[in-house]
Amino acid sequence: MQKIYYENPYEKEFVAEIINVVEKNNEYHIELDRTNFYPGSLDNQGDTGFINEVLVTRVYEEENTIYHVIKTKPNKIHRVKCSIDWEKRYTYMQKHLAWNLLVTYFSELFNIKASDNPEKSNYNYIDLNGQVDETQIKKVEEMVNEIIFKNIAVEMIYPNKKELKKLSIQKNTKNKNDEVRVAKIKDFTAFISEGILPKSTIEIQMVKVNKYEKQGKGSRIHFICGNSAVLDYVSKFELMAKITKAFKCDESDIITKVDSISNEINNARSENALLKTKVADYEIQNMINNCESENNIKILKIVYENEDLKYINLLAKKLVEFPGIIVLFAIKDQEKANLLFMCSKDIKFISMNNLLKDAITLIDGKGGGSDFAAQGGGKNNNNLEAALDYAYNKVRTGV
Repeated sequence: MQKIYYENPYEKEFVAEIINVVEKNNEYHIELDRTNFYPGSLDNQGDTGFINEVLVTRVYEEENTIYHVIKTKPNKIHRVKCSIDWEKRYTYMQKHLAWNLLVTYFSELFNIKASDNPEKSNYNYIDLNGQVDETQIKKVEEMVNEIIFKNIAVEMIYPNKKELKKLSIQKNTKNKNDEVRVAKIKDFTAFISEGILPKSTIEIQMVKVNKYEKQGKGSRIHFICGNSAVLDYVSKFELMAKITKAFKCDESDIITKVDSISNEINNARSENALLKTKVADYEIQNMINNCESENNIKILKIVYENEDLKYINLLAKKLVEFPGIIVLFAIKDQEKANLLFMCSKDIKFISMNNLLKDAITLIDGKGGGSDFAAQGGGKNNNNLEAALDYAYNKVRTGV
């Protein structure tokens, strides 16, 4: 079979002969005498496009034969017009070259090798067998973009053993007789490639690592290139313009402005926390003064709606600092119900943990804690009052 994608990867349309049709699982696997559809792997569907206006959903290679999968049985058995999804093809070509350049320079500059098969990721990321930092990433980016902007031709060659040694490339094919296909970028670098590549480095446009993360002893590098990188730059430029307009400052002053606002927010939070503490002190005294007492035990049973859980927790903690206090609080909102039970350290006749675990089943919830403090949540806030009444009656029985 003639593989046009190696001869001319830029050919978007071509004519071919159907030489075989295999039906499998209500799909038709078409074999052509020549093809420009690049076959994919298990994780990468390869090229898509059309055969006589019928959608080619995937392309794969099996036993040296390339099959094109379509849903409809072809009407014409012989010559057919074919077209590939050019946007998808060109994006693949850009990513394939960018991936290999990034891998090359991580290896050459820092001796950090790629540990994954790029086909598995569609060239969206690189798994490396070592840890990397921002300084290393920045250096690799600079080197790759320098190669890109130099507009260097990408030459595809089929070297023999001696030529491979000169290129410092190790043949890694299982069959010793396999022909090795190498991408050579002038005197800068060379690498084995079974994929399809653009004619020049400039076609990548630019490369940007937009995320990296540790993975055990290795790293995963996410990158963008080509039109995706350009669009990403444009969107970030527009976002920066909106931010500078909102802050009424220049780009160079953004960090200073953000730091200033962050400090103001932190100060406001501190002041708010202090005010909440003071308000809580007043509220606590009022709650204790208006609470009925049984055998010197005060039981506070309250249902709050859409209140801040942290603030209610603060109230409860301050209340149980006084002797002889049992707090049975519930917080209710549209999505969830919370129970918060606490008691003073001098109360020994009942465990807040056991009490909460019994009561919380009424709201289909889970939770726990200690003998003096327990909390939890559930989804059934319709039964919240019943759960609180149950706990209240249990306490009163003990008293």
